[in-house]
Amino acid sequence: MTNEIELLFQDQIHTWPRLARGIEGLARAQTRAVRIDWFEVFIRHIPHRVGSTTAAVDPQSISKRPCFLCAGNLDPEERGIPFSADYTIYFNPFPIVDRHLTIVHREHALQHIAGEFGTMLDLARALPDYFIIYNGPECGASAPDHMHFQAGSRRLFPIEKDTAGIRGAARNYVRNVFVFRDSNRAQLIDSLNRAIESLSEVTNKRPEPLINIALFHRDTEWTVYLFPRGKHRPSVYYTGELTVSPASIDLCGIFVAPLEKDFARISGEDVAAIFEEVTLSDGMFEEVASRL
Repeated sequence: MTNEIELLFQDQIHTWPRLARGIEGLARAQTRAVRIDWFEVFIRHIPHRVGSTTAAVDPQSISKRPCFLCAGNLDPEERGIPFSADYTIYFNPFPIVDRHLTIVHREHALQHIAGEFGTMLDLARALPDYFIIYNGPECGASAPDHMHFQAGSRRLFPIEKDTAGIRGAARNYVRNVFVFRDSNRAQLIDSLNRAIESLSEVTNKRPEPLINIALFHRDTEWTVYLFPRGKHRPSVYYTGELTVSPASIDLCGIFVAPLEKDFARISGEDVAAIFEEVTLSDGMFEEVASRL
């Protein structure tokens, strides 16, 4: 499937103007590393991401706009590749990383992970050079009304190196995250479902707790990062101090700053404070960890 996607990319950059502009924007992106304790986070300035960072995702706002992931609302030049019976793979015209994909459900169904872990794992196995992500409807998905995943090249994927060898709760990482590793698909799905249920119980949040998920497949094993969230956006977003709104890719170590003034000033201390604020509190995190 990787070859099919590469052929699609080479076609779409010449036939789909919006994607061509996005690729040009990514090529001009500025990236710099900040150190936090023993690891680095890469701050990436991409002006074309401001729409996603500031997207209004409340029910009233969503109801007033056409769904930009529904097939009837896509650009006429946009083409995709079928995946399974339910999904289509497209290129994201506002990329954060190289070969940024959006994997879209063919039906207009709400963003909800229940019953979809198998699809995520199958995507990762079919795309071994990519990471796959899921942003919950209340913490990062700019289209919470339409089920979708994203994917991107693992050429820059800091969390993979940071958490090498870690299983279970990752601590001293300024963001609370559970790391699952397994080569048994059914067993891994069961573990993830139990983790989601435990999070729902501890946070009293249903039908889905606030979560971001990232995963990849290498050799015979999947690695899954489950980020339980405490809130959607940090306080600095609402005060206007920084226009940032972290989701899965940010939590994996590529921190998006769509405004140049923010890119120039964000420090490692700022990122650490934001990660600690938006991921689940230590007390609740440890309560969930004790149940897994």
